[in-house]
Amino acid sequence: MNFINKILKRLLDIVASGIGIIILSPILIIISIIIKITSRGPIFFKQVRVGKNEKKFKILKFRTMIVDAEKVGKQITVGNDPRITRIGYFLRKYKLDELPQLINVFIGNMSLVGPRPEVPRYVELYSNEQRKVFNVKPGITDLASIRYRDENDILGKVDNPDRYYIDVIMQDKLNLNLEYIDKGNVFFDIFIIIKTIVKCLK
Repeated sequence: MNFINKILKRLLDIVASGIGIIILSPILIIISIIIKITSRGPIFFKQVRVGKNEKKFKILKFRTMIVDAEKVGKQITVGNDPRITRIGYFLRKYKLDELPQLINVFIGNMSLVGPRPEVPRYVELYSNEQRKVFNVKPGITDLASIRYRDENDILGKVDNPDRYYIDVIMQDKLNLNLEYIDKGNVFFDIFIIIKTIVKCLK
C-alpha cells in the first residue's frame, strides 16, 4: 500500500467514522439504554486484540453476552450460545454490536476495512507468512467478515468448534486477509464496505 493510498485511507476512516458516530448517535444511545435495562453489567464489551505491528489494543463492542462470559466458556461463540443475552442475539444478527468500533477507527487503532483483529491466543498460532496481516491496521469489516457472516452457526454444527476454527476458518480468513493486503486500495475498501452493508441487510 503506497503512501498516497495510506493517506486517503486514513482520511476516509476519519471522515466516515466521524460522520457515522454523529448520524448513528441516536441509535447508539437507544441500544445502550436497552442493554442497560435488560441485563446486568456494562454497556460495552472491551477485549484485548492484536493490531498493526502486533500492538495490542482494546476493541469496543456493545455487550451481547452475560458478564464474565469468557470465564464460563470459550473465546469463540457457537450457535445459540446460552451466554448471549436476548438483545444480544438481535445485535449480533445485524452486526450492530460492532458499531462502537467506529470509535476505534476514529482514534486510529482500527480502520473501516482491514483484517479482523484476533485475540492473542490465536495470534500465537500464526506462521511468519500469516503475520504479514499486521502490516496494516485491523478493520471493522473485511473479505473474511463477508464470507463468514454466519460463523457462529457454522461452529455450532461441528463437534469441536475451537479446533475447527483454528484449522479451517482461521486459515481461510488469513488467506483472505493476505489477498486483501495485496489488492488493498481505497476503492477496494469502498467495495468491501458496500458489500458488507448489503450482506447485513439481507
